[in-house]
Amino acid sequence: MSDYQVLTTVTTVTDDRTWLASLDGVHEAQTIPIDTSKLTAGTHYTAGTQNQPRHIIKSGIPLGNITASGLYAPYNAAASDGTQILAGFLVAETAFTPGSTKTAGALLWRGEVQASKLPVAFAPPAAANTTAFIHYR
Repeated sequence: MSDYQVLTTVTTVTDDRTWLASLDGVHEAQTIPIDTSKLTAGTHYTAGTQNQPRHIIKSGIPLGNITASGLYAPYNAAASDGTQILAGFLVAETAFTPGSTKTAGALLWRGEVQASKLPVAFAPPAAANTTAFIHYR
């Protein structure tokens, strides 16, 4: 006779949103598709482990929209693929499965941000290089 036991696991994630200067715009975040192949481990996401195999994209990552695919990827002022235009910031940590090419996220396209507390180095772009309505502190 086999002895089967139910195993329940709970994952608790504490989002680091110290970069948010206010909650303005958080509740109006836009659902977006993210191109995970454009992300860099250690910079844009924390790699999964044996106990927690999903990768976790850090909240506060600045994002741009790739013109050819319509997917979002890290903002890059020197790019020419569409990501040189800041669309906004990833509102919450977002999990994705290793090997997947895209995942869904929430884009903060208006609000207040403390640029010095973002998880990556960031210099606010000129008004002509953004579609976001962001106030920086």
